[in-house]
Amino acid sequence: MSILTIGHSTRTLEDFLGILRAYGVGRIVDVRTIPRSKRHPQFNQDVLSESLRGSGIDYVSMRQLGGFRHPTTDSLNLGWRNLSFRGFADYMQTQEFFIAIDDLLRVAEVDSTAIMCSEILPWRCHRSLIADSLVVRGIEVEHIMTLTSRRKHILTKWARVEKKQITYPKR
Repeated sequence: MSILTIGHSTRTLEDFLGILRAYGVGRIVDVRTIPRSKRHPQFNQDVLSESLRGSGIDYVSMRQLGGFRHPTTDSLNLGWRNLSFRGFADYMQTQEFFIAIDDLLRVAEVDSTAIMCSEILPWRCHRSLIADSLVVRGIEVEHIMTLTSRRKHILTKWARVEKKQITYPKR
């Protein structure tokens, strides 16, 4: 199994749909905590899901994989200087996260799947941490950059893995 990731960014809806078609995406899993955009309303959940459906692409919202998490006071993930990433890495230690990843894998079995957030650059988005979690489970992950460019995900270099558990200790 393999999973793609994509950030909608400032793309037009037509460009976004064209990219998804070019990569054969049959299902989008939206991992935004708040599935809407003030600046780009074409990516609001209701508009996007309808547009995807009209293009033959399924839409699934998985807010349980959304970002904007706060670090815990006893964080094991001090390697992340960015507090938002540290907060998400702390969330990755929870049973709720493990259940959400299992749900994602079940959804991805059905069709060619891309997880989507708003940030175009995967290394500036929590999609990269989700991708780390998938890679340690043996799932190949590629980040869609443009219509003709994608990048294979490589596990974050300071990640420490024990079975399926990832921590990012102080570097």
